[in-house]
Amino acid sequence: MLYQNIVQQKIYYLLILYPMKMKKQILLGRYCTQPPLKMKLMLVRCVASNVLSKSTQDLIYNMLEPESKTWNTIIRGYSIDSKHNQALSLYIQKARCLSGFKPDYSIIAALLKSCATLSAIKLGRNFHSCVIKLGILYCRSVSKALLNMYAKCGALNDCKKLFGQMDHCDDPVAWNILLSGFSGSGIYDAEVMKLFNVMRCSKEPMPNSVTVAIVLPVCARLGDLYAGKSLHTYVIKSGLELQTLVGNALVSLYAKCGFVCNDAYAAFGRIAYKDVVSWNAMISGFAENKFIDDAFALFRRMLKGPIKPNYATIANILPVCSFLEKNVAYRFGKEIHCYVLRRTEVIADVFVVNALVSFYLRIGRTEEAESLFRRMQSRDLVSWNAIIAGYASNNEWLKALELFHQLFSLEMVKPDSITVLSILPACAHLHNLEVGKKIHGYILRHTGLRENTAVGNALISFYAKCNDIDAAFQTFLMISMRDLISWNAMLDSFAESGYETQFINLLNWMLREGFIPDSITILIIIHFCTIVSRVEKVRETHNYSIKAGLLLGDIEPTLGNALLDAYAKCGDMGYAYKIFENLSGKRNVVTCNSMISSYVNCGSHNNAYMIFNRMSETDLTTWNLMVRVYAENDCPGQALSLFHELQARGMKPDAVTVMSILPVCAEMASVHLLRQCHGYVVRGCFEDVRLKGALLDVYSKCGSINYAYKLFQSSLQKDLVMFTAMVGGYAMHGMGEEALKVFFHMLELGVKPDHVIITSVLSACSHAGLVDEGWKIFYSIDKVHGMKPTMEQYACVVDLLARGGRVKDAYSFVTRMPIQANANIWGTLLGACRTHHEVELGQVVANHLFEIETNNIGNYVVMSNLYAADGRWDGVVEMRKLMRSRDLKKPAGCSWIEVERRKNIFIAGDSSHPQRSIIYSTLSTLDQQTKEPSQFT
Repeated sequence: MLYQNIVQQKIYYLLILYPMKMKKQILLGRYCTQPPLKMKLMLVRCVASNVLSKSTQDLIYNMLEPESKTWNTIIRGYSIDSKHNQALSLYIQKARCLSGFKPDYSIIAALLKSCATLSAIKLGRNFHSCVIKLGILYCRSVSKALLNMYAKCGALNDCKKLFGQMDHCDDPVAWNILLSGFSGSGIYDAEVMKLFNVMRCSKEPMPNSVTVAIVLPVCARLGDLYAGKSLHTYVIKSGLELQTLVGNALVSLYAKCGFVCNDAYAAFGRIAYKDVVSWNAMISGFAENKFIDDAFALFRRMLKGPIKPNYATIANILPVCSFLEKNVAYRFGKEIHCYVLRRTEVIADVFVVNALVSFYLRIGRTEEAESLFRRMQSRDLVSWNAIIAGYASNNEWLKALELFHQLFSLEMVKPDSITVLSILPACAHLHNLEVGKKIHGYILRHTGLRENTAVGNALISFYAKCNDIDAAFQTFLMISMRDLISWNAMLDSFAESGYETQFINLLNWMLREGFIPDSITILIIIHFCTIVSRVEKVRETHNYSIKAGLLLGDIEPTLGNALLDAYAKCGDMGYAYKIFENLSGKRNVVTCNSMISSYVNCGSHNNAYMIFNRMSETDLTTWNLMVRVYAENDCPGQALSLFHELQARGMKPDAVTVMSILPVCAEMASVHLLRQCHGYVVRGCFEDVRLKGALLDVYSKCGSINYAYKLFQSSLQKDLVMFTAMVGGYAMHGMGEEALKVFFHMLELGVKPDHVIITSVLSACSHAGLVDEGWKIFYSIDKVHGMKPTMEQYACVVDLLARGGRVKDAYSFVTRMPIQANANIWGTLLGACRTHHEVELGQVVANHLFEIETNNIGNYVVMSNLYAADGRWDGVVEMRKLMRSRDLKKPAGCSWIEVERRKNIFIAGDSSHPQRSIIYSTLSTLDQQTKEPSQFT
């Protein structure tokens, strides 16, 4: 600002040299006398220096005579000072206004540089025409400027064509421009290597340090270490190895090819004069190859040396911190943050602040990240993308969506593909179809986003997770350049929804298009086979995987584990075990967990326990499975023992662990243990709706229906599982009216019922004697909800009528059923006949029941009791003969109760309880009191 004022004063001092009258004329723009040559040159230099205000520049423009040299100097000054828009605008203005305006070769070269910077390819082509007309294409500076313009604008065919027309191809700069253009595109790496080989074979010119620095990154991208080492040999022979530019490129090459500790570090050591890029390349190499300690050691060494870290150094070292344990990472990151705060020029760089925001989000410190983000003086799109993606990766979907809306409201910054790819998963997890569709509309209005394949793939996944498969498929069809990820995403959508025909048709279409399935495709196919339970398709996929060599390249046995799981779920445990044995050299924890899970699901608990004992390494999933094994195998003590042991080993139970132990609480009827589990869930801040539903269900089973209702009321998010658990709890306790209230409240909220909750409501009506209400619910299954009644629901209606004393109506209902009644329904009807002394009907029902369920002793006992109650002793004798002839024995009845945290078990005929005298005495008293007539006063 001071310099500008000084120049301004000089201009006004120059103007004072003119007579007053002339000065006024100049200020008014009316003049006839031009300033002297010396003064004119000084004025031109002042304008070209770009430090004057616009009003002063306009004043000087009016003073200068309209000659080409003057304007050429000003235009050239703009270009040199990187004011490319002003340079081009002024040139266009003067070319139109001044008939005698002729730019020289240096101005054309400067203007071509401006076109290259601004990617103004159309204007650059116009200058090319001008160059041909002026006959200055032979000029090296002009031809190289043209070549550079085409290269920077991505017009590589024009660039190569022009290079072929140039008569001075012995210039290494021209070669470097051509190579740089093809290299910078990122998609013509093979062409770069081809051109470089032509350059080397021509021997004139020889590749210089810039050439090597251009070609080595291409070798790294291609993963062509042989070509890189060949070029390294040339570098050593040419004496270029000590040059900083070449050394930096060699470090990056070896680091990106995975040879960081020896080759990359050796190349780094041989750089004579290391600059900040050298240090950054080496630190980045260690970081990318997960050599965390080496990266930190080199960073500390850099801090002690003369070369100070810049914005790129900070951006390289911060991600390294996030690989550490979270608390350690936080401490290291804070130290780097403090260092940055002491370097004013570094903290002012938005790139550095973006890196800090990303770091804090990676380690889950969202508050620090947002605080830093809010304090930023200027935010670019990278800043917004970092904070949105960070919140999404930390499962704070609503916060990510809120920030997206803030970004969308800005005028200067607009979402790009990175923003869209970050926010769509948040919409999917929130099942926010409305916002997702708005984003889709925004994508369709912007060509760059609409033609971006990655964005299209993200939209497919979004619609699939929102269960809108039709929209997902329409999006798939609209992707112009589908890649394998597109096909995999759509196949996965069909697989998850169980669309068998569509899945197979799409897979065949993909194969016809020439796409070769990768390991992800195979995993999706295996998952699909599991969902539709087609073991023959699993075998076909297994066969293809072997032929394609996918299993051999499966270092981590992901594919093998998936096949094992698929065979087991499709019921082929023999093949599952064969794969388990074949993976003996590759087995990991997931392999063993899959095998244990398979044995658990098919009831082979001993085999599951055998694998568990042989495991050298376990994780929480392993322990969860084994807790489930014991819980399902009527071994609550062992299940609890494992639950305590996993905690003793330093593992923290998760939602699945608690879900595994809850059946133990139900089996033991232990409210005390259940409350402990509930307390752990509250302290652990588990927001799993299904877990809360399971807790609610077990509270009901343990007799604490009031606790169940309190939990239900306190849950902000109630899904179908929660409503089903609450209705089932009330049904279990005979509280039909309360169950109906919860059910109708659910319908008012728009939650669609399924067969499970309707069965629970019918059961509640049955237990409470609400016959009319039960009938209405039953008829609504088909008429209102569009579902076909299940066998369990027919059984509930039979029980509903029977409990209401309408036994004959119940029998009539059974005979009119559109499906054949099962043993459960006939058993329910027989029990009703016993209750209401319907002996003749009971005989008819029993005959049906004995045909379906011959070996169930309970049915014979019920019929025997029915005969006995009616004094039909011949019938009783007949039933006992049938029981003896079929060798049926009734198991002893068993019940238990928890008193003062101790489980008390009672078995019929057993008198071993230590407090049996008090118990029997109390029972006798209660029996007497129930038989005494009630007296009302």
